[in-house]
Amino acid sequence: MYNGIFWLIVVFLSVEFLVSQVLAWMNRKAASSPIPPEVEGLYDEQEYVRQQNYFKTNNRFSLYVEGFNFLLMLALLIWGVLGWLCGYLSDYTESETLLTLCFFGVLFVANEIITLPFSVYSVFVIEERFGFNKTTPATFVADKLKGLLLGVVIGGGLLFVITWLYGWLQSSFWLAAFAVVALFSVLLNMFYSTWIVPLFNKQEPLPEGELRSAIEAFSDKAGFKLDNIYVIDGSKRSSKANAYFSGLGRKKRIVLYDTLIDELSTDEIVAVLAHEIGHYQHHHTRQMMWASLLNTFILFYLFSLLCESPLPSEALGGTTASFPLSLVAFSMLYTPVGMLTGILSNYVSRKNEYQADAFAVFCGYGEALIGALKKISANALCNLTPAKSFVFVYYSHPTLVQRIDNIKKQMR
Repeated sequence: MYNGIFWLIVVFLSVEFLVSQVLAWMNRKAASSPIPPEVEGLYDEQEYVRQQNYFKTNNRFSLYVEGFNFLLMLALLIWGVLGWLCGYLSDYTESETLLTLCFFGVLFVANEIITLPFSVYSVFVIEERFGFNKTTPATFVADKLKGLLLGVVIGGGLLFVITWLYGWLQSSFWLAAFAVVALFSVLLNMFYSTWIVPLFNKQEPLPEGELRSAIEAFSDKAGFKLDNIYVIDGSKRSSKANAYFSGLGRKKRIVLYDTLIDELSTDEIVAVLAHEIGHYQHHHTRQMMWASLLNTFILFYLFSLLCESPLPSEALGGTTASFPLSLVAFSMLYTPVGMLTGILSNYVSRKNEYQADAFAVFCGYGEALIGALKKISANALCNLTPAKSFVFVYYSHPTLVQRIDNIKKQMR
């Protein structure tokens, strides 16, 4: 059981945990630094104390959750629980496809049960304490049930197809499986706001008025055909503000949170919109989609080299080669590669954010964008002084200070 792959998995998971904790410690130290001059006045003294408390509370909570998850995973590995579960289920079916679905079904439900107390505490204690939570218990339960249903339908459906392809094509299954996942990813990207979001939130067209007129005038000026502007009821769950761009081709749409409309001026909202359109003009959505597909392609290929070997299954406590155990073992062995691709993805994403900001500046909304970013950050009690190393590894967006500095440079 304790073969070379077992020890590799333990080392990879341990190193990832230790690195994350060191970075979190560095971030805690940096968080108490004085407010940078670029954002001085963003918080008054009382609000800055509140922001520091919010950061420290979340940081401490993350430490407990990550520590618990790490120890739980080590226990599962050392005691061979995953191998035992797979062997137990295999006594009831000879079908590899059904075994895989049952195995991951049990893990999925167990994970939901184990993480439920953490989710409840995060939403109804931490977010409630700092005035962000707007989620009712009924909405929380409904969200969980809908999430479970989506996980079963979408995750179970993809898993069924992938496992069936493996049973049919064996080690050469990976190319067909990649094609299925790639097609699904593109469709999800195109129809996420149409198919998935309505299950959780109401999306209504932005009504006629000053804001819509300003947005349409800007879109015409920028040469951007914008047919779909929606308002989403984000206030149903949180007081935090946001906006996003989704879809491809004719299915693209801009979605504004109602909290964003309540907090920002018309010019500031148009500036946020200009930023989102900047992503489209620079083809960032397609760029990130292609990068994701390339990563998936490599992932499936590497897994195909390992899936028929008994060693990954034995590392998890199995006795023979098993597709579900190989899949779990591979996901753990992929940890260092996943960390590196995550860092690269975040680096590219931060560059894209700078480009989108520059587009808003080019359109004459530099000052308005700075005002919007300040309000959004202050409303969310964002950490103004994160550690550079933490930003490098985990941040998909530049910090507020970095974005303001870049916008001012573009305005000169």
